[in-house]
Amino acid sequence: MPRRNKPSRGRVSPPARELGGATGWAGTESGADGDWLVRSVPGAQATKFYRCPGCDHEIRPGVPHVVVWPADGTGSVTDRRHWHRPCWDARARRRPGRW
Repeated sequence: MPRRNKPSRGRVSPPARELGGATGWAGTESGADGDWLVRSVPGAQATKFYRCPGCDHEIRPGVPHVVVWPADGTGSVTDRRHWHRPCWDARARRRPGRW
């Protein structure tokens, strides 16, 4: 017999600020440079060319990467940046690139 997924009683919905991380499409990461919302983009969904601000190299279509924007809620679509995952993880150890 198939399993039934019933909502549990007393479940509290996440605050609006954490909605991006709670729904699975973005998570919050903190660093010396502030709090950021980070979303992973699998290679199958990467369809455009981007320039990574960490290494200043192209992110070609089909290459998995992350999209990052400020978590404080003051940013807009123009504040999103596409990074290679290793470049994003090493941003504290590198000199600033093109931003």
